Amino acid sequence: MTLEEKVHLVQNNIECAAKKSGRNKDDILLVAASKMQTADKIKEAQNCGLSVFGENKAQELLEKYPYIDNVKWHFIGHLQKNKVKSIIDKVELIHSVDSIELLEEIDKRSKSINKVMPVLIQINIGKEETKSGINEDEVDSFLEKAIEYKNIKISGFMAIPPKVENKEDSRVYFTRMKSLFDRVKDLKCPQLNIKYLSMGMTNDYEIAIEEGANIVRVGTGIFGERKY
Repeated sequence: MTLEEKVHLVQNNIECAAKKSGRNKDDILLVAASKMQTADKIKEAQNCGLSVFGENKAQELLEKYPYIDNVKWHFIGHLQKNKVKSIIDKVELIHSVDSIELLEEIDKRSKSINKVMPVLIQINIGKEETKSGINEDEVDSFLEKAIEYKNIKISGFMAIPPKVENKEDSRVYFTRMKSLFDRVKDLKCPQLNIKYLSMGMTNDYEIAIEEGANIVRVGTGIFGERKY
């Protein structure tokens, strides 16, 4: 399949999954996970109609950023505090806030450029030691602290469920994330605007959408297997 054919297939799958959850394709934001892809490959995807790309590493984003115009960048990987300054003026959304210390640094750097930075809180939905994120039962206390930062907008949640042999086994984790999202989405506070639920990647994005995701992060399904 060509890249264009892969993009159309993913878009069609998104539309079908959205219909199953009573929504349409325009309710779902597709973030093309462009880790290890060249600027030329990203431009090719852009020419196929994609406009939002997600990077996992600050250094990769910095290398590609000058060469690609008219796209939006999301940061979707683990973000180190010492990398925040370098990306803060380049990204539209940070998906992976997993500590108050990181939030504090994002707030500090956002304030320095007069920006309010939308962020998602990463939830370690499977309580895996190898994954970043806070636990479900820590969300309320995290939000209480997070609303103290005026140059942050808490805009929702991101999760990566445990790897499973049968992708249907991911559904229970997505359902729990949607329940968490629904519980807090209507909280009223200037620093809260809970509207995004980022979950689902190449192997399970359709199930994630069926269970309520409105952002999916698809890499291999668009660009093919990465060459490490």
